[in-house]
Amino acid sequence: MRKLLLAALVLVSACAPKVVSVPVVTAPKYPEFREPVVPPALADGPAAQSYARGWAYLQTGDLKTAEREFDDALKMTPAFYPAEASLGYLELARKDAKAALPHFDRAIELNPQHGEVSTFIGRGESLLALGREGDALGAFEAAVAADPSQVELARRVEVLKFRGVEQGLARARDAARAGRLDEAIAAYTVAIGSSPDSPFLYREIAAIEKQKGNLDAALADFRKAVALDPSDAKSLAQIGDILEGRGDVAGAEKAYVDALAIEPIADVEKRLDAIRARSALARLPAEYRAIDQAAQITRADLAALIGIRLGSLLQGGPRNGDAALITDVRNNWAATWIMSVARAGVMDPFANHAFQPRSVVRRTDLAQALARLLARVAAQNPARAKAWESARVKFSDLSPGHLAYPAASVTVAAGVLRTSGENSFQPSRPVTGAEAIEAVNKIETLAGSR
Repeated sequence: MRKLLLAALVLVSACAPKVVSVPVVTAPKYPEFREPVVPPALADGPAAQSYARGWAYLQTGDLKTAEREFDDALKMTPAFYPAEASLGYLELARKDAKAALPHFDRAIELNPQHGEVSTFIGRGESLLALGREGDALGAFEAAVAADPSQVELARRVEVLKFRGVEQGLARARDAARAGRLDEAIAAYTVAIGSSPDSPFLYREIAAIEKQKGNLDAALADFRKAVALDPSDAKSLAQIGDILEGRGDVAGAEKAYVDALAIEPIADVEKRLDAIRARSALARLPAEYRAIDQAAQITRADLAALIGIRLGSLLQGGPRNGDAALITDVRNNWAATWIMSVARAGVMDPFANHAFQPRSVVRRTDLAQALARLLARVAAQNPARAKAWESARVKFSDLSPGHLAYPAASVTVAAGVLRTSGENSFQPSRPVTGAEAIEAVNKIETLAGSR
């Protein structure tokens, strides 16, 4: 009877399920590994138990047993993605990132709708070990998106972003310096993707786009740089340059003004002055705009040229009361400036109170008007004027006793007018528009207004 009882006990013992203990982990071998979370739908059953044992063995350093447990879990439940992710960590423990990556990818495929943080982190670590920083950054960003509480990981993401931008920026600048503009633009685009709020990246890619002639893209990028950094005077200046080239005078002027309000830039100041001068010129009568091409100018042309360009010199000083009596300029396009130069005594009406605005200007006429302007310059700076006022220039075709000689001598001595071959003044030659403009430019310089 005792023997039969003993045999029965042995038989019962053999039929009972084995209880496999989970090793106790006191000091994890790989504390940096984040254990995958088993969802409630997979938490019950032998696969979950095998998985738990596998993770424990992994943390004790028994990789072979851990691998067997993870494999068993997947054999029992092929969709048990925590075990698949754990196999990835196991390969990372073996320093084999290449072998680890497919396991993490498979775990993500098994759980496509609910990204699991540890899987993304493991995938990122694998990619990082393989030198694929850009892809690793995407994996870590997915992990932070799945669990925003990952503060340390979020900081790591920022570091990787910064490092990626630095590396991409170096590649972009090297390509730009080497003239590989398409490659530079591609590298800048990648850098912007990593750091979309960095204004200098937009400014630099815009400069390359402009160099390539892609002005629409350049303009958009310069404007993005300014939107991100309103103090970016250089981008504003570039916007002005592009708009000016397209004929958008008002837009260019505003961009230049905005740039100079932030920072004084000599080149931008010159461009603004030039664009304003062109705008002012465009508002002037067509007759004035045609002066520079005129084969011979009229008295109306000269009066307008002086009145517009040298208006400040006409202020003050004695006034010519006879100007009010001029009878033939009421409907002339240059009437305003004719009256201005006449009142200042720079150009006189004739004895019959006619200005004769359509009369051709000769060299002696021009010299007379310029000499009077030089007298006004001399009044402002007497020491500067002594040399030309005391000069007695010899001309081959104009004697010292000629009425026009003093004016001719002072204008030539001051460098405002030039002589021709054999020191000829050519007193009766009609004055061209280009010649008159050149003389006025020199007066402006002497007056210190240029």
